[in-house]
Amino acid sequence: MEKCCDDEIFDFAKKENRIVVSADTDFGTIVTLRNEKSPSIVIFRRTKNRKPLEQVELLMSNLDEIKTYLETGSIVIIEDKRIRIRSLPIIH
Repeated sequence: MEKCCDDEIFDFAKKENRIVVSADTDFGTIVTLRNEKSPSIVIFRRTKNRKPLEQVELLMSNLDEIKTYLETGSIVIIEDKRIRIRSLPIIH
């Protein structure tokens, strides 16, 4: 698998109307600095379950709650005991 830089990941996700899912909290900073409404991002932060399958289960169990936000451009941060959502673009 070819390694991509962060900008390539964001550009591809935006072009393909995809959502970036990661445990890398730097992605939140990157999307803020890009000052764009897409792509949406899901970030797993401080979760006990770091295995990909467990994170998929956590995401799927909360999808109904966050789906509309992801469709309209948001950063969704999933933690063990809460979910935080910020609409894009984030205005400083």
